Amino acid sequence: VQVVESGGGLAQSGGSLNLSCTASGTVFSIRAMGWYRQPPGKQRWLAAVIHSDGYTDYVDAVKGRFTISKDSSQDTMTVLLQMNNLKPEDTAVYYCNVRRAVFGRNYDYWGQGTQATVSS
Repeated sequence: VQVVESGGGLAQSGGSLNLSCTASGTVFSIRAMGWYRQPPGKQRWLAAVIHSDGYTDYVDAVKGRFTISKDSSQDTMTVLLQMNNLKPEDTAVYYCNVRRAVFGRNYDYWGQGTQATVSS
């Protein structure tokens, strides 16, 4: 599975940014895709996830402001993260995660990371 991210950049507080992540290759076994974020000097943690059945989940810090969605084809799966009403604390490197399930084992794939910076 190849994972390619795009989007991010600079926004003002209250503004919006969009992130996109496309997985290609053996996509039929993908069970979930999510966005993790790593603020400066802190650990990486899950912000939003969407499962293959469409179920979504968000960390409390982004609920009501971020929306994750997906679109899939035979060979690719794309996940979008719409980030609205941004706050300076949303500043982080955002990493796309792809989880595959094969014969009961989970395999994780990561994007290269994309920077999102929110100014006050």
